[in-house]
Amino acid sequence: MPIDPIELSRELIAFNTINPPGNELSCVRHLENILAGAGLETSLQRFASDRANLIARIEGIGSKPPLCFTGHVDTVPLGNAPWSVDAFAGDIIDGKMYGRGSTDMKCGVAAFVAAIGNMTAQLKGISGVVLVITAGEEIGCEGAFHLARADILGRAGAIVVAEPTSNAALVGHKGALWLRLTLKGVTAHGSMPHLGINAAFKAARVLMALENFQFNIAPHPYLGSPTLNVGTVRAGLNVNSVPDLAEIGVDIRSIPGLDHSRIQEHLKAELGDDISLEPIVDVGAVWTDPSSSWIKDVYGIVRDVTGEDAGSEPRTAPYFTDASALTPAFGNPPTIILGPGEAAKAHQTDEYCSVQRIREATDIYSRVAATWSGTSE
Repeated sequence: MPIDPIELSRELIAFNTINPPGNELSCVRHLENILAGAGLETSLQRFASDRANLIARIEGIGSKPPLCFTGHVDTVPLGNAPWSVDAFAGDIIDGKMYGRGSTDMKCGVAAFVAAIGNMTAQLKGISGVVLVITAGEEIGCEGAFHLARADILGRAGAIVVAEPTSNAALVGHKGALWLRLTLKGVTAHGSMPHLGINAAFKAARVLMALENFQFNIAPHPYLGSPTLNVGTVRAGLNVNSVPDLAEIGVDIRSIPGLDHSRIQEHLKAELGDDISLEPIVDVGAVWTDPSSSWIKDVYGIVRDVTGEDAGSEPRTAPYFTDASALTPAFGNPPTIILGPGEAAKAHQTDEYCSVQRIREATDIYSRVAATWSGTSE
């Protein structure tokens, strides 16, 4: 029986994979059973008690490396605002499937699982395909980095990341370096501040330096310039004490060519030795030359399926993806970000994904795989 991407989307949404804690194992096992039943070779890769990644393969012949499709099954929390629908039901209302993780990105995973699972016989013995389904993307791509460190992925000739793009083909995204900056002081009674060293005042001076920080790198022609944002500032436990600890959360978005270790060295030099820097998230930028022949093939497939042209300028994603870990691990093949979800609906209350976009994505992925294997009509 063919895999229905709409029904599979609903099944995946029904799994509560809010991260933290994730608990993706049951969801990943469900996909493993489906893909094994479709004839793919599967390998479950656990990296915590209830967390796992899945690698599923159709082995090809010859020297051409396989085509990779990838997506994650963890989601962000529901948020404080009440939902008007059941966040785990996958209800379809006016052509939209509602649920946490629908747009980001369980419907994208369902679309490529259905696309490849339904054409296993067509692809076997012709061209390799590998599906990489990850846990833990929402907090620093931890599942994907686990696979990269394990050195078990092998090669890929190209990668499709099914993150939400409304089925537009995007060719890159910025990297992210999230840092925790810590400054220490000496506590004292608030009426005698001269007896202490105020960590909050230290933090204030650091904040001024961060506001004027320069990366000293030319803008990328399509990803623009790197950015630095201070997202959190914490100091003190009570108003009548001198705070002896201050923490600043910094969100840096990087571009190709900007090394994250050099950024940290630069910050340390600018801010002084009285500060500690701890990376919380460290994922690199991703960029593929849009003039590559494979990218042009994908542009043409998207145009044929959706009727929408790629446009005159290459498009990029505002968020980071597992490609930050997987693209280097696979040997830096061309990578495209293309999925049925709508980026503006990601992480939102009453998140949804267009049912039409799910069907379009399934068709696009099937055609991309057929073109890669040389079996397209």
